[in-house]
Order: sequence, then C-alpha cells, then structure tokens
Amino acid sequence: MADEAVAKAGLHFDELNKIRVLEPEIHQQTTELKEECKEFVEKIDGFQSIVGGFIEMVDGLAQEVEKEKMKAIGSRNLLKSIAKQREAQQQQLQALIAEKKTQLERYRIQTAALQKEEAEQNEFIEQFILQK
Repeated sequence: MADEAVAKAGLHFDELNKIRVLEPEIHQQTTELKEECKEFVEKIDGFQSIVGGFIEMVDGLAQEVEKEKMKAIGSRNLLKSIAKQREAQQQQLQALIAEKKTQLERYRIQTAALQKEEAEQNEFIEQFILQK
C-alpha cells in the first residue's frame, strides 16, 4: 500500500531501494538508450577517423598526380621544343645544301670555262709551234 501511494506521487523504488522519479522500466530503457547513444558516438568517431585517413590518403594521391601531371607537361613542352629545334636545324641544313649546290654549279661553269680556255691556249701553242 505504501508502494502504491509513493507510485501515485510519481516516485518509485529501484532494485537498490533508492527512490526514483522514473518508473524502473522507463529508467532501464533510458539507460539502454544512453548506452546505445554512447556506442553510436564511438562508432561515429571511428568512422570520422577512418574518413580522415582516407581524405589524407586521397589528398596525398592528388598531390602526386599533380606532380606527375606537371612532369608530363614539362616533358611534352621539352619534346615540342626539341622538335622545333630540329625543324629549324633541318631548314638551316637545307639552306646550306642549296648554297653548296649553287657554289658547285658555279665551280662547274668556271671549270668548263677554264678547260675551254686551256684547250684554246693549247691549240694556240700548237699552232705557234707548228708555224715555226
């Protein structure tokens, strides 16, 4: 009867005979919920640490990719530069070849003219010797 009067007043006794405002079942559910919340928070903390590690790893990979990308761009630019240098060198060599061909043709004409003059002088010498 005393328990009923105390219960009507909204007070309850637990297993250790302590006075509680909540009913024992509600107190038990509240305690279980509190434990579940604590476990949930611990799991969230673990998840956050895993995600943090993953983000760090991805950031590291992104930096490595960026470095490799810059290396590739540098290599590509170097290859373009080398190709342009080769093209310029080829043009210079072609111009030199054309100049040398022109010089060769000039020497051929000069040689032909000198051979003709030599032949004329030899003929003149032979005629001069024959006239004596």
